[in-house]
This record gives sequence, structure tokens and C-alpha cells, in this order.
Amino acid sequence: MTSQENRRITDLGTLKAISHPLRMRLYRALFVARTATASQLADQVDEAVSLVSYHLRKLADHGLIEEAESRSTDGRERWWQPASYGFSVQEEDLKDAPELLAANAALGRALSDQRAELHSRFLDERLTWSSEWRTAAISSEWLPRLTAAELTALGEELEAVLRKHDQKARAAEAAGDTEGRENVAVHLHGFPYRGIG
Repeated sequence: MTSQENRRITDLGTLKAISHPLRMRLYRALFVARTATASQLADQVDEAVSLVSYHLRKLADHGLIEEAESRSTDGRERWWQPASYGFSVQEEDLKDAPELLAANAALGRALSDQRAELHSRFLDERLTWSSEWRTAAISSEWLPRLTAAELTALGEELEAVLRKHDQKARAAEAAGDTEGRENVAVHLHGFPYRGIG
């Protein structure tokens, strides 16, 4: 059963495993689907089932995903699910470890690219969504002057609000309230910068 806690990644092997762009896409697709087979995920990422199966096994080797209860009548297909509610990488776990810093940078770039691609697709397909969904979509930027401690507090508060809404929606969906539900991406970035451009 999927743990309701975030998985904290502290080792190089796991960080490298999730940093692979296709594995990150597969992990995201599996997280959204909650359970899926390699065939179902292959359709979503437009890759061969054999390649997807290989990468799913690599994610499983590092404890990022796990086998789920089979939903197949013949039992031939292996079902997968995320092993935890998500994962995180903490800066304090990377100190004095250049190889971990490099792997985390690769993960950050892969995530940033995939998030930007997802948002760009929404912008391209915006008119295919109803007026209600176009109005509900959020796009904002704030440029406050904060201390590191204030940014930490802000991040913790935003994470708590998002977790509350996600868990409420999951509970409603599990109770059969599926009408009008869509997958929604919320991307948060909060980081220091100097100068614009």
C-alpha cells in the first residue's frame, strides 16, 4: 500500500534513478493514475512497453514505486503504484557531496523542463477547455523580499494548503465524487535571485 508520507531521497543511486527524464515522466504518470501497468504507461509516454517495463523496474529497485494488487483477470500484467505520497530532496542531505549536488541539479532541470512543457501544452490547448476551467486556471508571480527563514515558512504553509486540498479531493473521489474532476498541476518555485534576465 502506498505510504502517505513523502519519501526523502538521500542516496546517489535513487537520485540518479529518478533524475532520468523518462523515469520522471513515468513516475508522474503513475502518481496521477495511482495504479497502472507498463502497457498503460507506455501509451501515455509514447514509448515501447519493453522500455517502459525496464524503467519501471529501475524505479522499483530504488523503492520509488512498488507492485500493486493486480487488476487483471488473467493475472499476466504487473500493476504498479507509487511507494509513497511523493518524494523530496533536502539541501542538508547534499552538503559536502558533489556527486549528490550534481545529481540533484540534473533532477531539478528535468523537473523544470517537464513542468514547463506541461504548462506550455495547457497554453496551446487552452481553448479546448471550458470557460469554467480557463477561469479557474492560476498564473501568478510574486516577487517579495524575504529572508531564508521567511521563505522556508512560506514554503511549509503552501505545502500544507496543497496537501489539504489534494487529500480532500482524493477522499471525495474515493467516495465516488468524480463528476467534473480533472488532473491539475500546481507548480511552486521559490528561490533567491539577483537581477532580472
